Amino acid sequence: MTLVAGVDSSTQSVKVVVCDVETGRIVRSGRASHPDGTEVSATAWWDAYQEATADPGLLEGVAALAVGGQQHGMVTLDESGQLVRDALLWNDNRSAPDARDLIDELGGSAAWADAVGTVPVASMTVSKVRWLARAEPDNAARTASVLLPHDWLAWQIGGRSFAPATDRGDASGTCYFDATANTYREDLVERALGHGLDLPRVAGPHEIVGYTPDGIAVAPGTGDNMAAGLGLELVRGAAVVSLGTSGTAFTRTTHQTHDPSGIVAGFADATGDFLPLVCTLNGARNLVATARTLGVDLDELSRLALSADPGSQGVTFLPYLDGERTPALPDARGEIVGLTRKNMTPENLARATVEGVLWSLAYGLEVLREQTGDISSITLTGGASQSEAVRKIATAVFGLPIVVTETFESVAVGAARQAAWALTGEMPAWQVPVLSTHEASEADRSAAREISERYRGVLQDHFAGAGR
Repeated sequence: MTLVAGVDSSTQSVKVVVCDVETGRIVRSGRASHPDGTEVSATAWWDAYQEATADPGLLEGVAALAVGGQQHGMVTLDESGQLVRDALLWNDNRSAPDARDLIDELGGSAAWADAVGTVPVASMTVSKVRWLARAEPDNAARTASVLLPHDWLAWQIGGRSFAPATDRGDASGTCYFDATANTYREDLVERALGHGLDLPRVAGPHEIVGYTPDGIAVAPGTGDNMAAGLGLELVRGAAVVSLGTSGTAFTRTTHQTHDPSGIVAGFADATGDFLPLVCTLNGARNLVATARTLGVDLDELSRLALSADPGSQGVTFLPYLDGERTPALPDARGEIVGLTRKNMTPENLARATVEGVLWSLAYGLEVLREQTGDISSITLTGGASQSEAVRKIATAVFGLPIVVTETFESVAVGAARQAAWALTGEMPAWQVPVLSTHEASEADRSAAREISERYRGVLQDHFAGAGR
């Protein structure tokens, strides 16, 4: 049995899975936590990886590995390859004004969409690089290279025996890589930082970039969303909606999108195609917050939500408790709108929360469809998809057939699938574990139209209040 390993280095933890190349079956796994926060030392990821792989039998017999990592994080290195400062993570919003400045300097959102397919927001690496130049000019002057989290961890796993490398999927999330031309926009780097950088080489999708000290082949790795696309075997014309701490919706296309509104990020995927994506900051934590407010656990919140009518009798929960990335409303706050004495019930509040979290992704999916063409089905995954209410309410918000996956490490498995591709030269076909399927009825499609119209009205009020 030939074995490969996939590493998911996420915001919260590192997960390592060892898979059989032929079937994709997970034969061994390890895990360790990352520190909380939006700013952490990259060494914490290496420490966690070492803890997760401390069992000497975990990687025994592994022929190749790849790393799927959280996107956009800024890892700064000096000329000797040492860390300049702690990494800013994707969910660090301090660079929001820097993103706006960069947009204005280049001539507006459309100019960025044309240049790299994505309009900068606080999450993107280029915005964090500008923040560094503005807020910490001494550190900016010392910075000779910027790596992404997956780049840095793969380099460490390889014992720094090869030059740092990345892939076009993760590189496309920096906002200074043109994924259509497959080249860095060094002019945008210099615009953001004030000087150039020695950026990691962009490897081919199934290239072997080096070897670990133990002789394990290292594949390029990729960003977490791109790795999830591999793990879920995403095909063109379908979309993945992942609902965890944050929420994402993405599809696969043969061409890059260039959305001037900034809602759709024109990312590349890990196969040579593209991965247009929308991302929200507010996912499952909204459900936890509402459960706490109602004094119930998540199972009871689910039961309450399912006992209410579709549409929550007009109660609208705008789920921007932590600000929002898509649409770009970093200073927004959550709202509950449309309350009356009749509809202000625990059941409606519970269902409105679920509808609001799902709608924020459905809103992005509508814009995604405008950019990419028809989307006929959705694969729903992520921790919150295991909620019965989320699974059953999803068809009444999206109005599309839903396939719900079982809980599995899609990012780590996707990274392992890339490692198998690099090792054998052929992309393996691995079965995706399905929990349930849900067809959309006419009543679901009608409810989805009503919810969409109502939420769009509330969102328009937010834009008006922000002066947009």
